[in-house]
Amino acid sequence: MTDILIRQALVQDGEPPVDIAIANGRIAAIDRRIDAPARRVIEAAGRATLPGLLEPHIHLDKALLESRMPNRSGTLDEAIRVTGQLKREQTREDVLERSRRVLDMAVRHGTVALRCQPDVDPIQGLLGVETALQLQQEYAALVDLQVVAFPQEGILKAPGTLELLEEAIALGATVVGGCPYNERSWNATQVHIDTVFDLAQRHGLDIDMHADFADDASDPRFSAAAYIARKTIDTRYQGHVTLGHVTSLGALGHEHAADVMALLAEARVHIVTLPATDLYLGGRKELTLNPRRTLTPVQALRQAGVNVAFASNNIRNAFTPFGTADPLQMALLLAHAAQLGTPDDQAFVLQMCTQNAASVMGLDGDYGIAAGKQADLLILDTLRVSDVLLDMPARLWVIKRGAVTVETQHTCRVHRAFRKDLAS
Repeated sequence: MTDILIRQALVQDGEPPVDIAIANGRIAAIDRRIDAPARRVIEAAGRATLPGLLEPHIHLDKALLESRMPNRSGTLDEAIRVTGQLKREQTREDVLERSRRVLDMAVRHGTVALRCQPDVDPIQGLLGVETALQLQQEYAALVDLQVVAFPQEGILKAPGTLELLEEAIALGATVVGGCPYNERSWNATQVHIDTVFDLAQRHGLDIDMHADFADDASDPRFSAAAYIARKTIDTRYQGHVTLGHVTSLGALGHEHAADVMALLAEARVHIVTLPATDLYLGGRKELTLNPRRTLTPVQALRQAGVNVAFASNNIRNAFTPFGTADPLQMALLLAHAAQLGTPDDQAFVLQMCTQNAASVMGLDGDYGIAAGKQADLLILDTLRVSDVLLDMPARLWVIKRGAVTVETQHTCRVHRAFRKDLAS
């Protein structure tokens, strides 16, 4: 007996819709027509069907704080300072309540997995990690949560952080984070990176660092991508390192940038651009030379063979005062800002929050719409996959591990009686 049978799902434009049979949490079969008994039948009726959306970089513990203390200057420095002050005042229940609100948003929008980046530092200790691990269990039937131990305040700059990172891993964090630009010197930045690599490799964990988040690369602390790529190659950690932001890469001269991107491709370093935060915080200084859009050079990285994904990063806080935890909203923002508008580009943007993000999160082997894969998918209210970004359609059904977790029903009627008939 099939648990769910989806009839006439459009998985790929130009190909006929297919039936998808789901049993025991997995896709059991995909065919033009499946005649099998099912406990539930969903009539997709030719609607676009995607793998579940992914958020490979999000801060739950810092979400929804904007109304408490806004970032008046809109700078990264003030965002870090304001958030540091608010962290001192928050409670466990406060973090859990705000995080749940964001996770509920994400689930409604068709997100099936998130990589969370809770702060680990002497200010809030392990509160962010502990709450993320609690939510990991609480939301297990709705989304998968990966937990990064993220040293926002630095490691050398904040004594005691390294010991807290070790404790976070012992509790259950499965990715080692880093924030190398938040050290006081280039030498300290290098030590920070080396420490993250040593910690991750001793525990056999992936690395996910915030890096090179600036308008220019004149300060070497914000030009660490090449050092990280070489470190990745030297330690044979290819494919296990992710960098978020990487905006100052776009300020490098063409040849220099091409060399760095070639090195990133060789090291198989994943890049996650965070357009809402990057565009909001960046470009606020008067630059006399090379004024920039303060965005990760997505197209150039793509052409260099680097795996690039995107994520929401922050939701309504000092780093980003907007956000609904909707990957498709972020996709549309990125498509505009990075000028990714051709049909091929739009398909690539969707790939960034599905297959590319799955590679970042190490989910490749069990992700996608194919027989044998985990049944994580969504059916959208549009009749072409290529129209998903154009229509921003309702997520009619979201399926997580073979169970329907979200159903959307809506009716919209235009009262044509009010339309003027100008034919005469």
